[in-house]
Amino acid sequence: MRVCGVELKGSEALICLLARSDDLFDIPDCRQVRFSIKHIDDQQQVRYFQQSFLKLMQDYKVDRVVIRQRPHKGKFAGSAAGFKMEGALQALADLDVLVMTPSHIKEQLKHTPMPVDFSETGLKQYQETAFTTAFAYLSHPKVLKGEINPWLEKAE
Repeated sequence: MRVCGVELKGSEALICLLARSDDLFDIPDCRQVRFSIKHIDDQQQVRYFQQSFLKLMQDYKVDRVVIRQRPHKGKFAGSAAGFKMEGALQALADLDVLVMTPSHIKEQLKHTPMPVDFSETGLKQYQETAFTTAFAYLSHPKVLKGEINPWLEKAE
């Protein structure tokens, strides 16, 4: 399974591709590791962001996009631009997108710590959060069994 971890920061989407086959993780090279929108209120730029992101995911055969959720309010709340970008990604019909909370990421990393130090991955420092998000998602045992979102409780 190949996923794309995403951190939305300001008007940028920082990404990291991560693949898992059996118990082996692979970080494939990617031609673009950040997307940005200069004028978030310009419909053409939002559409361009949306379509370029989708094209990259199709080119690299990404199974799922996992976005790290930002707080909606408070000191570290996400910006309006970030929420707009998140909505643009979630609205893509041909892409399976999941928003993962920081508490779920932290909980999963307790159960399955990263086997290597981030500095040894060869990724840029600004990709660390996106990488951690993708790793936490892929390391969950239910993900390997094919569950779409193992953190949502099923209705009884």
